[in-house]
Amino acid sequence: MTANSTAYKGPAAAGTGSTPRRRLSRGPARRPGWTPWLYLLPALVLLGGLLVYPIYQLGLISFLKYTQAQVSGGEPTTFQGFGNYATLFGDSQFWQVLLATVVFAAACVLATLLVGCALAVLLTRVRALPRLALMLAALGAWATPSITGSTVWVFLFDPDFGPVNRVLGLGDFSWTYGRYSAFALVLLEVLWCSFPFVMVTVYAGIRAIPAEVLEAAALDGASRWRIWRSVMAPMLRPILVVVTIQSIIWDFKVFTQIYVMTGGGGIAGQNLVLNVYAYQKAFASSQYSLGSAIGVVMLVILLAVTLVYLRLVRRQGEEL
Repeated sequence: MTANSTAYKGPAAAGTGSTPRRRLSRGPARRPGWTPWLYLLPALVLLGGLLVYPIYQLGLISFLKYTQAQVSGGEPTTFQGFGNYATLFGDSQFWQVLLATVVFAAACVLATLLVGCALAVLLTRVRALPRLALMLAALGAWATPSITGSTVWVFLFDPDFGPVNRVLGLGDFSWTYGRYSAFALVLLEVLWCSFPFVMVTVYAGIRAIPAEVLEAAALDGASRWRIWRSVMAPMLRPILVVVTIQSIIWDFKVFTQIYVMTGGGGIAGQNLVLNVYAYQKAFASSQYSLGSAIGVVMLVILLAVTLVYLRLVRRQGEEL
């Protein structure tokens, strides 16, 4: 017999013969252990000191009778339980302020998203120099402190010296006198200092979309609005979720713009929002326990929004 005939083992040699295949065995997954937590420990300690203790004090004061008499030591501090919350929820003004806060925050978020997304799309269609000018102007508005921007806007719309009324021919019309005009003025200022975040974030997301996808949609005859609604918006959904939730959190706790531009809440408190309402209860009326209760209510609402945000982000991560 030749060497070739002795080397041939038949079909069994290539399949399930006398020399079986070696199977790779996977051992147990290695857990990260405590190493990540050691790296996060300094940040957790810092956050604990800056957040946990103040939140604890806020919740504690909301369950006590804590007014100027208790602060000065004239009367002892007594435990009220949920009495402060019962007083707060039984006040019709609280529900009016809560409704005004929700409506105002929703209008600010909607306007910010519309303007920010529109300018982000515009940035992709202009040349380098106009794009740079628009980016610098937007970042300048974003970097301006809230109290400075609010003061400038009050001057611009001043009925006696402001240039806006002269250009529009409104005479001595006072924007802060009426409830809705004052809210509209504050909304414009919040929009002015908030849209750059949405614009820059969405612009970065648009740049990450493959150009071939947009070109294919354009070749199929889709209009610009159709491309945005059916192609770009679905691909930008994770980014839009992030900017929407963060805008809700920021606009829901607006304080500086309302306080500065309406003089502490407007005439007879017609422009109050929850943050300003809590400030008035705590410091103007020395009802620190009621102010703390309002703060706890805001904390619970924003915590619920944050949990929804985390759930959506996690779901988006699983889909991606």
